[in-house]
Amino acid sequence: QVQLVESGGGLVQAGGSLRLSCAASGRIFSIDAMGWYRQAPGKQRELVAAISSGGRTNHADSVKGRFTISRDNAKNTVDLQMNSLKPEDTAVYYCNVVVRATLFDPKKDYWGLGTQVTVSS
Repeated sequence: QVQLVESGGGLVQAGGSLRLSCAASGRIFSIDAMGWYRQAPGKQRELVAAISSGGRTNHADSVKGRFTISRDNAKNTVDLQMNSLKPEDTAVYYCNVVVRATLFDPKKDYWGLGTQVTVSS
């Protein structure tokens, strides 16, 4: 099993910044993609940003130029630096990792419990 611990959410004024962190631990042979998703009330969960094991990133158009995803492969962590926050960024943010437990196991998705980000106008 793999555990994900998220931190860094909170309340911030529009224009402010927050940094989300997610640490993966447990039975891990390798981690493929890592990413952050968010879900606002009444809306579907959407991809915010993802990063491959090689460091290639993908950011949603709505956050390009404001958010930056990064990872530390040695620590099994993924961070999301969020700048110039807007009220429409308000959502629960979820960490997602794709893990292989052993060399012979298939890849498996794991999700964090989510951390609330609230941006006031």
